[in-house]
Amino acid sequence: MEIDREDGRTPNQLRPLACSRNILHRPHGSASWSQGDTKVLAAVYGPKAGTKKNENPEKACFELIWKPKSGQIGKAEKEYEMILKRTIQSICVLTVNPNTTTSVIIQVVHDDGSLLPCAINAACAALVDAGIPMKHLAVAICCCLADNGYVVLDPNKLEEKKMTAFAYLVFPNTTLSVLPEGSSEGEPVEHGLITSVTYGVMSVDDYFLCVENGRAATASLSAFIRKNFQQGQRDSSKSG
Repeated sequence: MEIDREDGRTPNQLRPLACSRNILHRPHGSASWSQGDTKVLAAVYGPKAGTKKNENPEKACFELIWKPKSGQIGKAEKEYEMILKRTIQSICVLTVNPNTTTSVIIQVVHDDGSLLPCAINAACAALVDAGIPMKHLAVAICCCLADNGYVVLDPNKLEEKKMTAFAYLVFPNTTLSVLPEGSSEGEPVEHGLITSVTYGVMSVDDYFLCVENGRAATASLSAFIRKNFQQGQRDSSKSG
């Protein structure tokens, strides 16, 4: 039995994507990212001299600030901050700017499902805009499990309420990481996962099915990012 989605998408079909960089003037880098009606703004400040709280003489530090559309930050948002911070630290080259702190601020504009992956994609775009040294780009996607066992990608808010389990997955944008020569940042990530977070109960087989479907969908995400960034570079060259 094929699963029916109210917006007519197939189970593996993503919502329309949109990304704009350098949209804010005060931050060192900024980006907006939309997936369907879910939209997030990301701003990057730094690197700046490390504070006593975050200073590390050998590595750069990152702080993540999540700003909901309205109201106070809650437990879920605090968890999102932690996941995003760890993801960013794993894709950035931390030895280039030691003893500095870079702040990444996430502003939720509208949440219509798959909010965390949308925020991760926005943060990566803003880091590129700020010129932060990165081992590789990352693409994030939400894979969820329906009652009938089907895996559904990039659910909207209405679909999320009907799902039994979720997997938020972050993949490297390329199959092989690019590390600076002589870097001790770790082994290249080949066909790997950068971040994996699950909610709800799913079997091991269902989890690997989510990973398989999610990885397949990253091809379209990666193609969109490359096209968007190349267009941005051409626009910058023209304005320069």
